[in-house]
Amino acid sequence: MSRYRDAVLFLAVALLWGGSFVAIEVGLAFYPPVLFAAYRFDLAALALVSYVLLTQDAPLPRTRADFVAVGFSGGLSVAANNSLLFVGQQYTTSGIAAVVYSLVPIATAAAAATWLGDSGLDARGYVGVVLAFVGVALVAQPDPANLTGGVTVGVGLILIGVVAVSIGAVGIRTVSPSIPSVALTAWAMLLGGLLIHGFSLGLGERQMAPVAEPLPLLALAFLGLLSSAVAYSFYFALLDRVGAFQVNLVSYVVPVIATVAGAVLLNEPVTVYTVVGFAVIVAGFGLLKRAAIRREIPRVKTAVAGWF
Repeated sequence: MSRYRDAVLFLAVALLWGGSFVAIEVGLAFYPPVLFAAYRFDLAALALVSYVLLTQDAPLPRTRADFVAVGFSGGLSVAANNSLLFVGQQYTTSGIAAVVYSLVPIATAAAAATWLGDSGLDARGYVGVVLAFVGVALVAQPDPANLTGGVTVGVGLILIGVVAVSIGAVGIRTVSPSIPSVALTAWAMLLGGLLIHGFSLGLGERQMAPVAEPLPLLALAFLGLLSSAVAYSFYFALLDRVGAFQVNLVSYVVPVIATVAGAVLLNEPVTVYTVVGFAVIVAGFGLLKRAAIRREIPRVKTAVAGWF
């Protein structure tokens, strides 16, 4: 059974992250958006910090670089990103939110090129970045007469969150932390959850205890435990086994799962613009990462043959 492990982990991460967008939609009917995001990371941090303290040899941040990395990840990738995602998803479907979020690998490459000069981006690579943002514009369906309402606002907020994730990821690379990735993520979730509570208070949201009804409790448990603590544990295990390029392809499976699940479970509409926009984003990723794709094709073929 061990030969199937990577395939199972990959599928599990895709299902859990894809399902998270649907769970957000469900929970938004019961909670203010930023408070809901805060509760997600309260639960996620409790689970993942406990796991890290019990299983890791070096679970605590110790060096300046470790603390700076936790700050980048907790402040940008967790707090800013998720606050914007939960607010933005009030205006979109699960599928649209997931499609916009699939821009993360491309935005991260662009941020690295800008900040670190670490691009490897040639003219076709930059065209790929532009093409991906064109795909997001198609998904947003901007109406020049109503740019301050509807899906456009939601996509815009989520896109800013994507930029925050990308800057946070590149920021971590500038400090080279010594703490293991899963431990870094756990403490970032703790910090991020506290910051999001602060954002919720600052925005004047109604503060309320978790709703004691089956549906919102299920949505919160799925987000905090499964799509955050469990999914990230699986992600890092898979990252160690197959490498960053292959594992990050999950970004292009997640929107498919979120779109199908949203349509089936929540009766969300799937527009031609969403499908075409996603295809354009994938094309942009292919153009940006074409050299890596050529290098990885033999490894992927070998891995798939091993799975089946």
